[in-house]
Amino acid sequence: MSAFLDDLRWRGLIAQTTDEKALSTALDKPITCYIGFDPTAPSIHVGNLVVLLVLRRFQMAGHHPIALVGGATGLVGDPSGRNEERTLNSNDIVKQWVDRIAVQVSSVLDFHAAANPARVVNNLDWTQPLSAIEFLRDVGKHFSVNQMLSKDSVANRLEAGISYTEFSYQVLQAFDYLELYKRNNCTLQLGGSDQWGNIVAGLDLIRRVEGGSAHALTIPLLTKSDGTKFGKTAGGSIWLDPEMTSPYAFFQYWLNADDNDVINFLKVFSFKSRAEIEEIVKEHKENPGARNAHRALARELTSMIHGSDTAVRVEDAARALFGQGDLSALDEKTLASALSELPTVVLSPDQEIPTWVDLLASAGVVDSKSAARRIVKEGGAYLNNEKIAGEDFRLEKSHFLCGKYAVLRKGKRDLAAVVLQ
Repeated sequence: MSAFLDDLRWRGLIAQTTDEKALSTALDKPITCYIGFDPTAPSIHVGNLVVLLVLRRFQMAGHHPIALVGGATGLVGDPSGRNEERTLNSNDIVKQWVDRIAVQVSSVLDFHAAANPARVVNNLDWTQPLSAIEFLRDVGKHFSVNQMLSKDSVANRLEAGISYTEFSYQVLQAFDYLELYKRNNCTLQLGGSDQWGNIVAGLDLIRRVEGGSAHALTIPLLTKSDGTKFGKTAGGSIWLDPEMTSPYAFFQYWLNADDNDVINFLKVFSFKSRAEIEEIVKEHKENPGARNAHRALARELTSMIHGSDTAVRVEDAARALFGQGDLSALDEKTLASALSELPTVVLSPDQEIPTWVDLLASAGVVDSKSAARRIVKEGGAYLNNEKIAGEDFRLEKSHFLCGKYAVLRKGKRDLAAVVLQ
């Protein structure tokens, strides 16, 4: 097995391959490979990032990457992993999402590499010109309904019911592989392990139509050690779009990863070498409380997706919120992003500003005002990282950072925000 595939396997990024020995031989020279992303939302999320980063690893190894954004398949809906029909979106909405996702992909892939620049393609370009009759005659005739019914994505839905629209998805995805094979000599499709049946259908179509051969490699679906779904929080999915998941929340997601997950996440998401990761693992085992593994992961991914300057700002914000930095030095956008994740009390401009005790109780950080008073007496009450001496302390407008934000802290970890509208 090639050193490249060996590294993928060490990182836990290989679920299935068609013929690993043949693929290893093929990878001795640059090949073209692709992954497809359907525009089912205005942004891709960190679950999509798993496979997108594998495509980037192939590019770094000298291969030619294609990111396919499914302007056609996004109008249909993929039944994989779903127990019900997907809500279909309008052509205009799907087009908007295609354009947005194409831009997001550029934060990971290198579109300016001299030898092997990445490219983005849209499967609507070759699907839309075909009439229904042409598609059925030229593509549909190569598919056995019996084989299509046996695919897990379809078989799991038969009892509940599946529309012809979603049933036909595997034909469209196979057609994508055939077109990229013909247009770009693409000989490897990558995807999540739930896409195995669709990818194999593409290999079979290439063989039937072109008499050619190609390869498939799937990546395991990532799960967390506690069995909960990766990429989900109480607030929903972790998106790459900064308007849907703030850079601060993105950073905190990785920083707050469970100790049992962080090393696996480093292997999957980091471009650090095996030796570098093993050194981080050693440090983590010796001093897990320092959370160096978590910080390394959060810094690298936030820098990759949102830029290194933003990564520095949000880490500074995280430190400042917990008394390890100057809150007043944060810019308004970063401060607002950080505080958006906290329990919040909103005050109107003409409202009398309550005491620190009243505000902390209103935010729900403590159960009662008496509990808040006890925090003050014990010396654990802070406003903007400055200790509060008396329970009757009342905020003034001069206390508000950027003219509108104040940070309440109870002890070392419990925070709340006050926003002056």
